[in-house]
Amino acid sequence: MSVDVKAFGKVAVVFGGTSSERDVSLMSGSGVLGALQAQGVNAHAFDPAERPLSELKAEGFDRVFLILHGPFGEDGTVQGALQVLGLPYTGCGVLASAIGMDKLRTKLIWKALGLPIPDFALLDGDTDFAAVEQQLGLPVFVKPATEGSSIGVTKVKQPGQLRAAYEEASKYDKVVLAEQFIGGGEYTAAVLGNETLPFVKIEPATEFYDYQAKYFRDDTVYRCPSGLSAEREAEIGELVKKAFWGIGGRSWGRVDFLMDEAGKAYLLEVNTAPGMTSHSLFPMAAKARGISYEQLVLQILATTLAG
Repeated sequence: MSVDVKAFGKVAVVFGGTSSERDVSLMSGSGVLGALQAQGVNAHAFDPAERPLSELKAEGFDRVFLILHGPFGEDGTVQGALQVLGLPYTGCGVLASAIGMDKLRTKLIWKALGLPIPDFALLDGDTDFAAVEQQLGLPVFVKPATEGSSIGVTKVKQPGQLRAAYEEASKYDKVVLAEQFIGGGEYTAAVLGNETLPFVKIEPATEFYDYQAKYFRDDTVYRCPSGLSAEREAEIGELVKKAFWGIGGRSWGRVDFLMDEAGKAYLLEVNTAPGMTSHSLFPMAAKARGISYEQLVLQILATTLAG
């Protein structure tokens, strides 16, 4: 893809923020900023934890590369503010960002569309935890509905541990889910424009793909190519695009899915502002397609020129 970097004007790389995923956003944003500047883009760092978004307009920025993760950045709030300011930005719009940040609402939409998802249950302080363990079977994953990067997630393996896992997750969100374990492998599919990139199979050395495995450990194995046949990837790719567009996704994003032992795919969650760190999966999938990190950030930024 060829693009005149002068067409971008003055670009704000908005990263950092105030969510529990601030550290991840700082790593992602630093990578994006460096790649843009290395290619001659007039790009500057902007951390909304340090100054109000209104300064974007006051400082004459023309567009925003949005690489905030978690609440107050990935959930539609900043997207709405940027639309009010009249600034084009990368990634999904207000609706898809808000839905994608909420695992419960995402699951409800996918279920309504007839897309395959793991069985799940809502938890609260009055839940019959033993009954949920019986319903979903063990092991089961417990997670807050609106956190990312596996923050607050617990894998419950023994009877009687579900309440403690709920209490841990509820520190991060009042809406907590228990989710059926699907044990045939974890994968992620990057969506870029109207196509899916090569899938990545994730094989963590830890109990599951947790925060440390995602961003800091070097013993997590990523297989790209994933080992699935081209025909199977194409088939699941159509499912992934239905899932992404079903919540209103656009531009770029990532859909995580699980496989059972029989090879059936189950949609897990969507990420509307994927990580762009050295350990991140989106750049890995792009590289397998022959798209370098530098080319990728330009391609994503170029989506703000449309319309």
